[in-house]
Amino acid sequence: MKKHLSLTLLSMVAATVAMGSLSAEEAGHQEIERQKWSFSGFTGQFDKAQLQRGFQVYKEVCAACHGLKRVAFRNLVQPGGPEFPEDAVKELAATWPNQITDGPNDEGKMFERPPLLSDPIRGPYHNDNEARASQNGALPPDLSLIARARDSHREASWYIHPFLMLGDILNAYQEGGANYIYALLTEYSDAPADYKLTDGKYYNKAFPGHQIAMPPPLSDGVVAYQDGTPSTVDHYSHDVVAFLSWAADPSLDQRKRIGWQVILYLIVTTGLLYLGKKRIWKNIKH
Repeated sequence: MKKHLSLTLLSMVAATVAMGSLSAEEAGHQEIERQKWSFSGFTGQFDKAQLQRGFQVYKEVCAACHGLKRVAFRNLVQPGGPEFPEDAVKELAATWPNQITDGPNDEGKMFERPPLLSDPIRGPYHNDNEARASQNGALPPDLSLIARARDSHREASWYIHPFLMLGDILNAYQEGGANYIYALLTEYSDAPADYKLTDGKYYNKAFPGHQIAMPPPLSDGVVAYQDGTPSTVDHYSHDVVAFLSWAADPSLDQRKRIGWQVILYLIVTTGLLYLGKKRIWKNIKH
């Protein structure tokens, strides 16, 4: 009887979710497809080789417009990230095209100098006004926290969302921003014939409103990988999104590792407390 009731409830939930998906499709909403990430789930960890490739994509493509002001060059060396050799990162910082404004000097003037390991990875613009003036009024966002600042949205009726949230909790889902950025990078296309596209804008299926000021940043072969990974938009997008996810949450590996250690500690402590209670109270009648 209980088994039959459980199956019935599961069928009702599945049917309800299907109805919600159908109404989203009928409404023309662009659903963001969930990608497979090495860092997803309870045990997921960043792939060092992927982070290194992702930084290469950022350096050769994204850094032309976007900065990482909350990521210092030294972070590229630290465990849990790309883990580049320190000497290589020092050389990278010394040759980084966007210098650091420092000072004042002995004459009371500000000056530009090459970055040090302790300095942030600056973008090409000194402030938002300079960025807007160079980009026709559009403001290229800083990418330090972009993977946490953005998220994917699923259209569904209000009574569907509790089930969706429960599923996300059980799966430890926190890759909404990564999935959205991947879709943004790969969903450029020609606008439909009946769609009025503003001059200077590009059609993107994943972007809200479908009009975006950023031209398609990636194309096959634009970045030459040295490890044999295919030079395709799909691989570029996965790699740079993984890197940006690390930039937004550089302690993810350590946090998950400590979390499992805490869970193991609590399980062992609970067992010891139970055995101690049984031993202390075994001769006392209840």
